[in-house]
Amino acid sequence: MTIFEHIAEIRKRLIYIVVFFVLAMVGSLFIAEPVIVFLQHTEEAAVLQLNAFRLSDPLKIYMQMAFVISCVITAPVILYNIWAFIAPGLYEKERKVTLSYIPISVLLFIGGISFSYFILFPFVIQFMTNLGEHMHIQQVIGINEYFEFLFQITIPFGLLFQMPVIILFLTRLGIISPAFLSKIRKYAYFVLLVIAALITPPDLLSHMMVTVPLLLLYEISIGISKIAYRKAMKEQELQEQLETSQ
Repeated sequence: MTIFEHIAEIRKRLIYIVVFFVLAMVGSLFIAEPVIVFLQHTEEAAVLQLNAFRLSDPLKIYMQMAFVISCVITAPVILYNIWAFIAPGLYEKERKVTLSYIPISVLLFIGGISFSYFILFPFVIQFMTNLGEHMHIQQVIGINEYFEFLFQITIPFGLLFQMPVIILFLTRLGIISPAFLSKIRKYAYFVLLVIAALITPPDLLSHMMVTVPLLLLYEISIGISKIAYRKAMKEQELQEQLETSQ
């Protein structure tokens, strides 16, 4: 394909994604309200008094929730179109393997969201409310601030849990190797520590609850990369042997 054909292909894929996102956004407008009501009656939110400080807060939360839901729904379509764009440059076996990354990626995203919402988020809420009580502070929580904090805690984890799939994908493409990942380990740890500090409250226990899973994810990613790298090397040797025999 020429450069103009590549640009046309990218344009077509982007149109598919945008059209699907718009349709998902329309559908999400019907889902957002019951989701917001449900989240307000969970055990974590029940102990808080949620208030709207501005007339526009309910609409803002409604649109934010619809946007987040539509992004989650559109994510598999985005991944599929990325795969469809690069698939012509892959062998048939590589196409099948990389296509299987899509459901794995979705499951990891759901796993990251679940970990942050069911484990980390309740702990943070309890820590914050207990701190306010000890300081004799009457907390009046804005519903806008509550949901923004919820998104800040959960969405990044869903994205960070994509690390094993991304590293596996880049290893299969030959862009990175296990040796490279091991070499930059200390720099990767530092970046993950900074990310953990940005998405957690300023207390050591919350920071560790985020940092430890991220470091484990990185080490798991290195292990997955080693398996993928060895497999890629074996396939390359087999391909070279076949070409030599011919």
